[in-house]
Amino acid sequence: MAVVEVIRDKKVVDLVFTLKGVDGTILDQAEKDDPFVYLHGAEQVVPGLEAGLTGMKVGEKKQIIVPAAEGYGEVDSRLKVVATRSQFPKDVDLEVGVQFETETPDGDELVFTVCAIEGDKVHVDGNHPLAGQTLHFDVEVVQIREATHEEWEHGHAHGPEGHEHLH
Repeated sequence: MAVVEVIRDKKVVDLVFTLKGVDGTILDQAEKDDPFVYLHGAEQVVPGLEAGLTGMKVGEKKQIIVPAAEGYGEVDSRLKVVATRSQFPKDVDLEVGVQFETETPDGDELVFTVCAIEGDKVHVDGNHPLAGQTLHFDVEVVQIREATHEEWEHGHAHGPEGHEHLH
């Protein structure tokens, strides 16, 4: 009897998906000709999606609904900050939608997005754009394979040519 591969830790998964918001708007997707490839168990997808994918087989389709707490988290009001223009380098073109990276006191990298500019005040938000949202995934498993030792050590899947980083 053949062993049926299922998604579990240390498996590289090729996934087709459509991510929709609560209102049905498509937020992201990966098609069969360019699937999303990830290493299961390496925290490359939000926890609620990873939990929902665990145990699935090749060819299986499923809808997975991920609440905000198991997705990109709830909106953290402490990450909504008002800065002054003088706090930015003079050569930076500040406009709504511009993103920049900064380091927290703990050494973590955080991405902030400029949300509004009112005179000298610059409103920025360090929350993920999908924070606070329930995520609706329609998924199909295209392929499952054992991760190599190197992939597991690196914490991500490599391409067919070896150490080529994907997505």
